[in-house]
Amino acid sequence: MTLPALNPESNLKQQYVEFLSHLAAMKFSGDIETSYGARLAMATDNSVYQKLPQAVVFPRSNQDCEIIGKLAARYPEVAFSARGGGTGTNGQSLTEGIVIDIRRYMNAVLELNLEQGWIRVQTGMVKDALNDVLRPHGYFFSPDLSTSNRATLGGMISTDASGQGSLVYGKTSDHVLGLTAVLANGEQIETQPVSIEEAKKKAALNTAEGRIYQQALETCVGHRQAILDKFPRLNRFLTGYDLEHVYDEAQQTIDVGRLITGAEGSLAMVTEAKLSLTPIANEKALINIKYDSFDSALRHAPAMVEANATSVETIDSKVLNLAKTDIIWHSISTLITDVPDKTLLGLNMVEYNAESQDEMAGHIDALKARLDDEVATGKCGVIGYQITYDKKDIGRIYAMRKKAVGLLGKTKGERKPIAFAEDTAVPPEKLADYITEFRALLDSHGLQYGMFGHVDAGVLHVRPALDLVDPEQESLMHQISDEVVALVAKYGGLMWGEHGKGYRSEYAPAFFGEFLFTELRKVKAAFDPHNQMNPGKICTPLDSDAALVRVTDEKRATLDRTIPVAFKEEMAPAMSCNGNGLCFNYDTKSPMCPSSKITADRRHTPKGRAGMIREWMRLLAKEQVDTHSLTFTQFKSSFWTRFKNTYLSTQEDFSHEVLEVMNGCLACKSCTSQCPVNVDVPDFRARFLSIYYQRYARPVKDLLVSNVETMTPMLAKAPAMINSLMKFKPVAWLLENKVGYVDTPALSVPVLSKRINGVAESFDLAKLQALSTEERKNRVAIVQDPFTSFYDAAVVESMAKVIQQLGFTPVLLPFKPNGKPAHVKGFLGKFAKQAKGTADFLNQVQALGMPMVGVDASLVLCYRDEYNKILGDNRGDFHVLTCHEWLAQVPDTCWPTPETQDNHRYAMIGHCTEKTALPTTERIWQQVFEQLGCKLEILSAGCCGMAGTYGHERTHQDNSKGIYNLSWAQHVQQQGTQQLLATGFSCRSQVARFEGSKPRHPIEIVSDKLVNKV
Repeated sequence: MTLPALNPESNLKQQYVEFLSHLAAMKFSGDIETSYGARLAMATDNSVYQKLPQAVVFPRSNQDCEIIGKLAARYPEVAFSARGGGTGTNGQSLTEGIVIDIRRYMNAVLELNLEQGWIRVQTGMVKDALNDVLRPHGYFFSPDLSTSNRATLGGMISTDASGQGSLVYGKTSDHVLGLTAVLANGEQIETQPVSIEEAKKKAALNTAEGRIYQQALETCVGHRQAILDKFPRLNRFLTGYDLEHVYDEAQQTIDVGRLITGAEGSLAMVTEAKLSLTPIANEKALINIKYDSFDSALRHAPAMVEANATSVETIDSKVLNLAKTDIIWHSISTLITDVPDKTLLGLNMVEYNAESQDEMAGHIDALKARLDDEVATGKCGVIGYQITYDKKDIGRIYAMRKKAVGLLGKTKGERKPIAFAEDTAVPPEKLADYITEFRALLDSHGLQYGMFGHVDAGVLHVRPALDLVDPEQESLMHQISDEVVALVAKYGGLMWGEHGKGYRSEYAPAFFGEFLFTELRKVKAAFDPHNQMNPGKICTPLDSDAALVRVTDEKRATLDRTIPVAFKEEMAPAMSCNGNGLCFNYDTKSPMCPSSKITADRRHTPKGRAGMIREWMRLLAKEQVDTHSLTFTQFKSSFWTRFKNTYLSTQEDFSHEVLEVMNGCLACKSCTSQCPVNVDVPDFRARFLSIYYQRYARPVKDLLVSNVETMTPMLAKAPAMINSLMKFKPVAWLLENKVGYVDTPALSVPVLSKRINGVAESFDLAKLQALSTEERKNRVAIVQDPFTSFYDAAVVESMAKVIQQLGFTPVLLPFKPNGKPAHVKGFLGKFAKQAKGTADFLNQVQALGMPMVGVDASLVLCYRDEYNKILGDNRGDFHVLTCHEWLAQVPDTCWPTPETQDNHRYAMIGHCTEKTALPTTERIWQQVFEQLGCKLEILSAGCCGMAGTYGHERTHQDNSKGIYNLSWAQHVQQQGTQQLLATGFSCRSQVARFEGSKPRHPIEIVSDKLVNKV
């Protein structure tokens, strides 16, 4: 069977083709993207919905936004929606029109006034990035939300976001002092509170702004009492258009910005914001109170609010237990411990802020006295508590709480907890009773669910587990939505307490009533008379016959339903993505997805790549292919056919777009542990490549990489000659321009065998088998890898010396291909053969009872992950340790006692794959250095930009260096390569090619100290 070319058959509508053509011809300085992949990346957010836009545009300035609006006035049928971080859980930014992505370019701080306590920013800036700017000045932007490391300020303004601590800090709208916004017709307006007299003057103008002020006065002042009578008094109340707070009766002012804040982009594009700042409290404490049931936690929360807590957050045992399975738990495991002989089923996280230690002591002492009594008497279900004062530890606990949103998607089975009725708000004093009834509702349908939220504000996030691919389960979701709306009304609350309306806008008419909903429609008509801005959300313009979006609209699962089961199983990591978007993390020090950080392209994220693979499988299923499996073995073609398809054919194929984003992946594997649901991009990337190249010809560079473990041992027989040859300009030119490979590393001279002569024993199976069990236990087998053994042999030499100095006998195993290079490039057949051969050999060594250790962690981890996936039960039970894992299990009696304290300070950056898969790596290295009397500082850095062969490929040179400059370059400049240590071979090679010298592996320092007797 031949792999077919795939045509998405999704042509742009004519009016959009003309609009975009005119936009490109104008002075628009931003980007315009119409490829299917670019549109697909914006077709989803953090909700269950999916809408494919016509195009994506990335403005660079306010003027660009004005150009879009002015041109749109000539195309009234063209719709558009501004988008920030895409973190909405209800489809707020999804559109079938044009997505206007503010985030890529419009993300700068424009003005900071510390004396008056405000900042003016472009709204594409990420919330945590803003706080990084403010922290050194002692301020922060206080509305806090779980997606703060990727949510933009524009998105927060559009949904009037809040989060933890809202009782004290309020919502986003409470901190907006003024907005710069572009209307649907391209007119720019500035909003701030103005007097009633000034508002009336503006209302008299024959402009769009004049119509807005006129309607604001008529609705918000003229119908003031009707608004107050209808809107509930809730901390998290969101109307969509905040009719109540536009008019400040006490100050006699009008602020139309309060209409825009919370409007979900349906009134204007917000490009700049002036925001008030909050001083960072000097003292902070977090009390983690443990309960015998979730109900106990809920019912106890109001008492914590009465005790003047800054915030009270809660999570149930399901969420807590999921967190314990995640990489994040290792950082807080001592901060939230189990209670002996008790079962922890609920947790309240109670925070206090204070300006002085005495003030804090007053809060804590009173609360401790109460909690001690409740623990002793069993009152309120309190079974224990822990207090944390360290701000970094508190930050780690909150990071766990924030990640809880995504962790819910980690539950096993097809049914996953999903967001659709997860931010209901009721008066806090009614919350426990409301949740009891809510749980009874879900239990009546036999559903599992996770719960967490802001009990101090009466908002609880409840996510029932459903499989929306099943039409009956989708119908159940619609039914539950209706039932929850009725339930919150019963308790005096509402459906949308925090996450906005989006596709729940259909419920708004019933909530507001005909009179006030008509007023909302009048406001919409004043701002956007042609219904072009995010149409269908909140409301439609008065006299418009356009429909609101509905809960029953098309979802991701609607499309996933058409993907064959066998395809889903083969590409399971791609199917597991739930859209949470943690991979959008802005922080350059985070190892998560370096390609997205340098490209600012959502396609180049785990979520983007997973979405591309899902669509690729959906389109493939529409062709005449066998849907019972999806592997490279079922597709065949001749060399001539692959050559013709690659070099002679002009046929369009969506597979090329998928290839582009897969080639942009560094295969660093950070996503496999950093993502809450462990989306493993390198896994489905390799599977895709293995299938794609059954239709197209392989690049020469890929063939070289896949054979590196075969060629390198041969090249290493004459290393000096090969190194000279590689420096020869004609050879370097051929490698770069014909093969696409640059900066080839030099082979080690002298070679490894000469370096360890007299240090390590050569492998002799019969001789080792003849030894006693005790003699074999004293030996440590060194597992070679193609990088350190042949290109950085000094590191392997150091490992051997360390083993020897600690009283063991090192045994150098013969080199066996690991297979990772072949796997990275999608040579899965070759990888399977290499893995089987090497696994068979390592199982032989395992039977000897000798510990095995490998120097390069990424290769060692390949034995644990990729070998398991490709070999299954045929892998065997061999286990190879990383060097730090082996050092950690060496008895203390083997270590010499340091004679003096070494005052030399070392600094280390861990390899991305290693520190994300093995989160205790850095701590163990610090402990090793402490045993030698040394200090080791751990530096926070993202990816170095090399990642195996990625940084050596010519097509990746700009991105590779760009990634290096994001976080590594500054550390190297500050520390110097003599002081800096790096565990990754790729990392050391990257530093060497940009700085001229390379840092050492920490095992080299350990070796030096031991050889010199510390």
